[in-house]
Amino acid sequence: MVGLDLKLRPRKGGPEAPPFTVEESLDELKTLAESAGASIEETIIQARPAPDAATLIGSGKLDELKGLIHASRADVALFDSELTPTQQRNLERALDCKVIDRTQLILDIFARRARTREGQLQVELAQLNYLLPRLTGHGVEMSRLGGGIGTRGPGETKLETDRRRIYRRLKKLNDDLESVRASRGTQRRQRKSVPLATIALVGYTNAGKSTLFNRLTGAGVLADAKMFATLDPTVRHITLPSHRKVLLSDTVGFIRNLPTTLVKAFRATLEEVVEAALLLHVVDSSAPHAAQQTAHVLKVLAEIGAATTNQILVLNKIDLLPDSGENSHSLAQRILGEVRAPENSQAIAVSARGGDGFEELLDLIDRMLTLDPVAHATFRIPASEGSILHALHEGGRVLSEQYSGEICVLEAEVPQSLREKLAAYLAE
Repeated sequence: MVGLDLKLRPRKGGPEAPPFTVEESLDELKTLAESAGASIEETIIQARPAPDAATLIGSGKLDELKGLIHASRADVALFDSELTPTQQRNLERALDCKVIDRTQLILDIFARRARTREGQLQVELAQLNYLLPRLTGHGVEMSRLGGGIGTRGPGETKLETDRRRIYRRLKKLNDDLESVRASRGTQRRQRKSVPLATIALVGYTNAGKSTLFNRLTGAGVLADAKMFATLDPTVRHITLPSHRKVLLSDTVGFIRNLPTTLVKAFRATLEEVVEAALLLHVVDSSAPHAAQQTAHVLKVLAEIGAATTNQILVLNKIDLLPDSGENSHSLAQRILGEVRAPENSQAIAVSARGGDGFEELLDLIDRMLTLDPVAHATFRIPASEGSILHALHEGGRVLSEQYSGEICVLEAEVPQSLREKLAAYLAE
């Protein structure tokens, strides 16, 4: 692995320093590489005032890197920065091995994890957009076929096609994705025709979103410690303590420096986040850089237009926290303060694996969900109207129930939609 540490002088009034150091960024890259099946042999860091236009790193560090590659018999040189086509070509010639960057590694992981037709289309679109400017002069990458990271996706045969065929394929992929988006739009409009709110799970990759999703819904979504273990969005319904039914959507995890081609290609997934009535922002509270990861997700949410959506900061994995004497409430408030969370957010600590804090989480979801609000009401229903009584018990939370002759008097907390349906039975 190769990292570049840019020693830029901070300008007065300029942007703040990045929250991640080069070492922390390489740690994340290592996790990504291991998720793709790679084994890291050596790590090298180059400190420079600016990237080298030809090879990203200087000639002296390039010779050192070449020696490490030959000594460890490495197959791949993995760069933490995005390489230009010229830099990648020059590095392959100098190092005599496959050279891939962070973007290509993420694309490879996505290609391995995509299961639905939509996900596969999105990945191929992103890979071809990445490949297009790199068609000219491919050397080592075209000659080395077979397994390993950086070889999944459109396939090596596509590397030999001309730009015209690539452009035709890109047009076909875009047309197919537009039809998928149109279908999603139809489904979304149908969902909006009934008071059924959608809650989206968002968060940094490997924060435990899928484990939380399984705990809330009972679904069997793959939950793995690998990054991007689940790629395709999954939707299930859950019933809240108020007996309101809502849809819960599990989305792909966010990550720093997500390739711009992927951000565009996965617009359909992000649309689910934008359209959601409430966001569950899952944070790995045991991660050493939890605040930085949370701040990055908040930044992406703002970029896609979801900053004003109510959100709950779900501090997950509290069972993995060291016993520092800090209770879950103070931890939640501390992280909220560190990331300068928007005013429309609240925090709660849970353990998706152990189930701690889940009753409190469901109650908080109930309180923060504005669609189809719950209100207290008293109903007078004839005892013979069994279907009406059943509907009230199913759709609301009955607080008391008394019989007065042939009339059943019930006090309940019910959603507005159910209240309107049973308006004829409301007590004066």
